[in-house]
Amino acid sequence: MAEETIFSKIIRREIPADILYQDDLVTAFRDISPQAPSHILIIPNVLIPTVNDTDTAHEAALGRMVTVAAKLAKQEGIDEDGYRLIINCNRHGGQEVYHIHMHLVGGRPLGPMLSR
Repeated sequence: MAEETIFSKIIRREIPADILYQDDLVTAFRDISPQAPSHILIIPNVLIPTVNDTDTAHEAALGRMVTVAAKLAKQEGIDEDGYRLIINCNRHGGQEVYHIHMHLVGGRPLGPMLSR
C-alpha cells in the first residue's frame, strides 16, 4: 500500500487549498509555489505514487487529468497562447510528492523544455 501524501488530505479537504475543480476521479488546485502566472496541479483522487505504478484501471483518471487541464487552461485564459503539462516521475525526473500529479503551467512564454 502506498503511503498517504499531503495531496490525499487536500482531496479530502482536510487542509486548505485553492481547489479549482473536483469530481469523482480528479482534483485540481493552485500550486502554493507557482512557477508561472498560472500553475495548477491536477491529481487523481486515488493514490498512485508514480507513473511506473499505473495500470489500465487508472486510465479513466489519467485521461480525465488531461481533459480537466484543457478546461482549466481555457478558464485561466491561457489556452490560445499555450501552456505546458508536466508529469515528473521519480527522483531524477524531479518528482517531489509521490502521488502522481500533472502541472498545468502557463501565462507567459515558458522557454525551452530542458536546460542544456
